[in-house]
Amino acid sequence: MWRRKSVACLAILALLGAEARATTTTLNMTVQMTITASCTIGSASTLNFGSSGIIAANVDQTSTVQVQCTNTTPYNIGLDAGTGSGATVAARKMTNGAATVTYSLYSDSGRTTVWGNTIGSNTVSSTGTGSSQSFTVYGRVPAQSTPAPALYTDTVTVTVTY
Repeated sequence: MWRRKSVACLAILALLGAEARATTTTLNMTVQMTITASCTIGSASTLNFGSSGIIAANVDQTSTVQVQCTNTTPYNIGLDAGTGSGATVAARKMTNGAATVTYSLYSDSGRTTVWGNTIGSNTVSSTGTGSSQSFTVYGRVPAQSTPAPALYTDTVTVTVTY
């Protein structure tokens, strides 16, 4: 009996001794990521002036451009003259064949500041927040000689420089 107790005690001590001898080691692992200055144009909604008969008065509408840039990144948003023949940023042209409808795009609700694509002159500047930012494009078709009934379109390129 004494021998059984001794064996049992030895077994328990062996188990406890094995646990007491366990050791650990540690090492710190570095985790990193480099964020670079970056911008994306999320969307540019259609600027639709609707339907009109004779263009005897200004037709005003708005559109929105969504831009997302990394936090603290300065950037400029430019709008080119569009694809209409003879268009400038001050007098863009929606076309249907050779016929045109003149319009302008502005960066302010009073429609006094033409929105173009020359940095430091007529672009819209901002600083990124890391989140999407909205910019309103204010459009105006001024009173003008009305061309033949048809759908008139133009394509304006939005450029973000950062």
